[in-house]
Amino acid sequence: MNAPETLAHARAREAAHAHVDTQANLPLAGLRIIAVEQYGAGPFGTQHLADLGAEVIKIENPHDGGDVGRAVGPHYFGPGDSHFYQSFNRNKKSITLDLKKPEGQEALRRLAAEADVVFNNLRGDLPSKLGLTYAQLKDVNPQLVCGHLSAYGRTGSRAAWPGYDYLMQAEAGYLSLTGEPDGPPARMGLSIIDLMTGTTAAMGLLAGVVGARASGVGRDIDVSLFDVALHNLAYVATWYLNAGKAIGRETRSAHPSLTPSQLYRTQDGWIFLMCNKEKFWGVLAQCIGKPEWADAPEFKTFKDRLANRERITQELDAVLQTATTEEWMKRFAGKVPAAPVYDVAQALDSDFVAEQERLLEFDHAGGPVRMVASPVRAGAHPTRPAPAMGEHTDEVLRGAGFSDQQIEAMRGKGAI
Repeated sequence: MNAPETLAHARAREAAHAHVDTQANLPLAGLRIIAVEQYGAGPFGTQHLADLGAEVIKIENPHDGGDVGRAVGPHYFGPGDSHFYQSFNRNKKSITLDLKKPEGQEALRRLAAEADVVFNNLRGDLPSKLGLTYAQLKDVNPQLVCGHLSAYGRTGSRAAWPGYDYLMQAEAGYLSLTGEPDGPPARMGLSIIDLMTGTTAAMGLLAGVVGARASGVGRDIDVSLFDVALHNLAYVATWYLNAGKAIGRETRSAHPSLTPSQLYRTQDGWIFLMCNKEKFWGVLAQCIGKPEWADAPEFKTFKDRLANRERITQELDAVLQTATTEEWMKRFAGKVPAAPVYDVAQALDSDFVAEQERLLEFDHAGGPVRMVASPVRAGAHPTRPAPAMGEHTDEVLRGAGFSDQQIEAMRGKGAI
């Protein structure tokens, strides 16, 4: 399996890296990531890096349909190609590889030898069983960063537990903070823990690469859904840990200590106001035609307003219901921190989203596909759709020095 590289292999290697050349202006061009990933959190993290120019090579199991996200409905571009899957995997490559077979392990090690990162989002007890840890791969690449995104971490009593976003929201207290006080516990509308854990993993991987390039020594980097969910409690956790104050839900999604900072009724719906600096209260009073409120003793400071929150809510509702949300937004624009309350369709169809070019479009499956652009603006570049399962298997393996005969032999053994 270790035949010397031929001219054909060298050319295959160049082809495997050709996409880097087309995105050479991006900050992560030249960074190579081998990703044993599926579903949401892991692919979301590596998509951040792929959008910034990294070469992300997904490893998918040839025997189980690959990334389970391919089957997540209800909307599909075709078999094994769901809208959900496309949302997390653009600008990547896909190879099939059975890591439980010796041939799969040999291919993994060859790929790891030329990679910056080997990443997975498996259950915490699985990376070591599949040869994905730094201790298992450092002999082929001492600078390698091995990233692990799991539900509860790779150590401790829950290492072998499966876990999902909503479970983390429940156990980390989110459901006690979301919704109306007299309603049942409520989760956030998005899989926010998956998304933030993926983003945190991307940050961790880049930190690991910076350290490895400086020291010549790689490491394991661990991120878990539970740890991120807990870390997101931030100041709420600090309040409880130091002042013994465990906050709960507030009416109309109000800030626990600042007013006005919540939902208010308008003539045709709702608006969210956030006067989170003292100066904004006076500006708001002017904009709504109530300048006397700025100096009223019962409203003058944050403390005063918090003590009179219910009255302020009633007074603001009465004024704001005299005009539409759009009309108030025109009055407040750039003066008072305010936002209309949109549904998803209104949010994506808004004039500001169009002005800022926050949606991208590319060709896939015989037609245009539209998605939300990366939030990191690093220059224009072409976008490729998420890959078909195993689309780049032969290309990537040739680039790693495998001959066509060796690739076919692996295929015959079910390793790819």
